[in-house]
Amino acid sequence: MASAQETRTAVEYDGVTKRFDADDGPVVAVDDLDITVRDGEFLVLVGPSGCGKSTTLRLLAGLEEVTEGEVRVGDDVVNDAKPKDRDIAMVFQNYALYPHKTVEENMRFGLEMTTALDDAEIDQRVFEAAEMLSINELLDRRPDALSGGQKQRVALGRAIVREPSVFLMDEPLSNLDAKLRTEMRTELQQLHEQLSVATVYVTHDQTEAMTMGDRIAVLNDGELQQLGTPLECYHEPANRFVAGFIGSPSMNFFELDYDARSGVGSTDGVEYAFTDAQADRIGKATGVTLGVRPEDIELATEAGPDTVEGTVEVVEPMGRENLIHLDVGGTELVASVAGEYDIDFGQTVRLRFPRDRVHVFDGDTGAAVFNRAVETESLPEGVTL
Repeated sequence: MASAQETRTAVEYDGVTKRFDADDGPVVAVDDLDITVRDGEFLVLVGPSGCGKSTTLRLLAGLEEVTEGEVRVGDDVVNDAKPKDRDIAMVFQNYALYPHKTVEENMRFGLEMTTALDDAEIDQRVFEAAEMLSINELLDRRPDALSGGQKQRVALGRAIVREPSVFLMDEPLSNLDAKLRTEMRTELQQLHEQLSVATVYVTHDQTEAMTMGDRIAVLNDGELQQLGTPLECYHEPANRFVAGFIGSPSMNFFELDYDARSGVGSTDGVEYAFTDAQADRIGKATGVTLGVRPEDIELATEAGPDTVEGTVEVVEPMGRENLIHLDVGGTELVASVAGEYDIDFGQTVRLRFPRDRVHVFDGDTGAAVFNRAVETESLPEGVTL
């Protein structure tokens, strides 16, 4: 049974809409959004640029006004509450540190301005946060003497000392180089485990979303496309947009004309025969989208009802694997194959789309008709101690 700590609601968006006025009429940035964030949960808002994820965060922070609906923090509706009264702390993309103040002064400043804490308690909070983030030796430095990673830790420390009920993070790692970004992802996850405070994290990087989130909310054009665990969104995408956005390289798609009598979908270069059970799910549709992830594609030695042929256009050696880009009847396809294969530009390759690994989406709406079968296995006996 879940504990009260696990089930308590920390944040709720209830039918939230945000419209901006523009010369050519209102622009809907967030459209009828319903999301519940649990206490202690790490929720990631992910989507392409302009999808509404930062606006969603700013509505919670109080930096934008809600047009319709309600935003709640705990049991309180905070639509009209000032940012300082919402019991939240925000970490920005650009760190937002005061250049003329030391690290310690930056971390203290918010507490001095918004609380009645005495100097001793502020000192203790700053020391504990600095120790947690391994920036004790930086307390006397100013921001211009810090690296990007150190500045990010200071920004995190400034938020931690607030001891808020909710952390908000708006693409906090986007200014870091790739190696440091990977390290900071791990540190943020460890920090969240220590603090166990509800966190809403915005990113356009689906790798960050997959590796960091307890759940992810996929947004597009201001609308929520899917809310679920990373593996749910990866293996069981609600629609074609989620299937294409989550995963790198992206899922391959083929627009097929479908013959319900034969259970076969076809287009230039592809003729794919579905199983009877899959055909029953598709029903009488005349057009479907076939989806298959690059890592689910197999090399085939013989032609069959689930195979296609393609011409190799690009080979990307990745070490353990090769990513091969092929032209299949005018459609680009990416397949992941073992790195030891020697594949050259211009070769014709036969590939299999295993029937238990394909996805099918409605040709008109993009909604998932069915997703690939997923089976999980326990670790071998003796591995876990």
